[in-house]
Amino acid sequence: MNDHVRLTAWVRGHVQGVGFRWFTRENALRIGDLTGFASNLDDGRVQVVAEGPSENCHQLLQWLSAGDTPGRVDGVTEIWATPRGGYDGFEIR
Repeated sequence: MNDHVRLTAWVRGHVQGVGFRWFTRENALRIGDLTGFASNLDDGRVQVVAEGPSENCHQLLQWLSAGDTPGRVDGVTEIWATPRGGYDGFEIR
């Protein structure tokens, strides 16, 4: 279960201007061994890309979906893929 994966998640709701990206980064760092970023999109969603152990990515996705986040999450759409690499830590973009 600890194979490395790439999670790309699009979070819908009131997630911009409420510290959502900052808290996403903090949770990724707390979970540990994740690289990637959280970025605002023009349509109001936040895109989260995380690479690392599958279990860690699932923990981050669970947090994104749990509702214990800043703002209001109406839904999360995710895709899973093979890691591409190239990230140095977990960034806010």
